[in-house]
Amino acid sequence: MQALSPPPSSSSLSSSIVGTSRRRRPPTGPLVVHCIHRSYDSVNFPAGVVSSRSDWQSSCAILSSKVVGQEQPPESRSGADSIASVNGHKTIDLDLVPIDKAAAKPLTITDLAPAPMHGSQLRVAYQGVPGAYSEAAAGKAYPKCEAIPCDQFEVAFQAVELWIADRAVLPVENSLGGSIHRNYDLLLRHRLHIVGEVQLPVHHCLMALPGVRKEYITRVISHPQALAQCEHTLTKLGLQAAREAVDDTAGAAEYIAANNLRDTAAIASARAAELYGMQILADGIQDDCGNVTRFVMLAREPIIPRTDRPFKTSIVFAHDKGTSVLFKVLSAFAFRNINLTKIESRPHRNRPIRLVDDANVGTAKHFEYLFYVDFEASMAEVRAQNALAEVQEFASFLRVLGSYPMDMTPWSPSGGD
Repeated sequence: MQALSPPPSSSSLSSSIVGTSRRRRPPTGPLVVHCIHRSYDSVNFPAGVVSSRSDWQSSCAILSSKVVGQEQPPESRSGADSIASVNGHKTIDLDLVPIDKAAAKPLTITDLAPAPMHGSQLRVAYQGVPGAYSEAAAGKAYPKCEAIPCDQFEVAFQAVELWIADRAVLPVENSLGGSIHRNYDLLLRHRLHIVGEVQLPVHHCLMALPGVRKEYITRVISHPQALAQCEHTLTKLGLQAAREAVDDTAGAAEYIAANNLRDTAAIASARAAELYGMQILADGIQDDCGNVTRFVMLAREPIIPRTDRPFKTSIVFAHDKGTSVLFKVLSAFAFRNINLTKIESRPHRNRPIRLVDDANVGTAKHFEYLFYVDFEASMAEVRAQNALAEVQEFASFLRVLGSYPMDMTPWSPSGGD
């Protein structure tokens, strides 16, 4: 096997190949040519040979195609040193294995940007244990996926970064409880990209061990968001039980079942009750039937923005000092008729406080914030690109978290999870 590469000396490609043909006879068996390019920024190649990486790759491609096209039976050759010409240079006629052109298939937009509902054989990380709402969201986002439970939100991020999982599905906001600030902070700390979203109706159930009655309950445990979403209903049920927060809803049901706690109830999904052998004491105890949690789908690489369906883009920025800077930033979207669906502020941990005046005198101070914004436009649209270009003029920091298809799936507020 002969390896060809651009020599660092002044000898040309043609003399190298012809010199090889004069020294020995080419082998009769099939050969494979490997074209190797090395970067020699300070080398001036002779005219007519190669002057850049692209020229070298082109020469190699022409060489390979030429020698394949010149393949002939051994008896029809006119000598051992059959010569072919490539770009005006003499080359040996090599017997290469013909390329099966029928096997080559060009990439399509589907290969580069799979639809959000494509989840066959994907490993998807979520926070919680089996029966959690996040598991249901992962199944809705990626049907037929292999769901991987994680005990913490940050573990789900790390599972994708370390190639343990292909995707992560994590909650970012609830229609009753508001934003999940922890995940907004983790979006900035990690380098994963938002590639989709899914909205999941939340249907809470009050459950306890079989045979336990409501009047014997002295404690209710669940995720803090679930406790907040059911506060009024629990009061109407006459429960004088203490509320105690745990890591997740399904984990609360698992904890009661594992420790045989007959004085404790949990707030979780109906599937969690089925998985852990719990008895449902009250169904649909959320204070608002329109209780919906929005999840984002995270991946190591972003998807290619498109314009053939509604897209949403998420960004985070910190604005420069000045008068009405935040107004100017938001005006960049208003002037282009781009609808904002969310704006969330989080403390800037590296710069928590700044003095108002340049002289560093006085007591008045301003807190520094990062702003998370979601807007209804694709980064493939010119108006979105122009809007971000204008935002960058007033921002000391700007990062696009992802541009992804919106979840347009209709949902029923009375349905379960």
